Amino acid sequence: MKQLCLMIVVALAMATFADTHVGSSGGVSLRQDQSGKQKDEEKGRGESDKKVSGALGTETNPVRCDDPKGERQYLSRLRCPDGKRPEFSRIGSFGVGPYGNILDGYRVKCEGRDEVTVFMDMYHEGYVEKEAVPGFTIIDP
Repeated sequence: MKQLCLMIVVALAMATFADTHVGSSGGVSLRQDQSGKQKDEEKGRGESDKKVSGALGTETNPVRCDDPKGERQYLSRLRCPDGKRPEFSRIGSFGVGPYGNILDGYRVKCEGRDEVTVFMDMYHEGYVEKEAVPGFTIIDP
């Protein structure tokens, strides 16, 4: 059952990514720049009808960072209530977030506490989040 759910989530994420925007010529307008990051050719792409809201780290207010390395750096700076670093693992890509980019989800767990899911948007070049997601503190970069 878990495998079926995971397959459905992956299929939906892939369909969402593939259907990002079709121009008048019928071609997809999403491209990548030399660093492999998403780059938009038509005005309006990269924007979303969704508004940023809610707690940091949710699907409606993902943690912004720069590349997968930035995701790991942010999570490595989080601290549990006991001051220790939490364990974390990537659980996959999710739909388009409020900034118009595909989100990554991470399981984050402190010893003796329930795990939480932190959503991240890695398409913010040079951005370093300084706030912690709820339930954690964060050390300076």
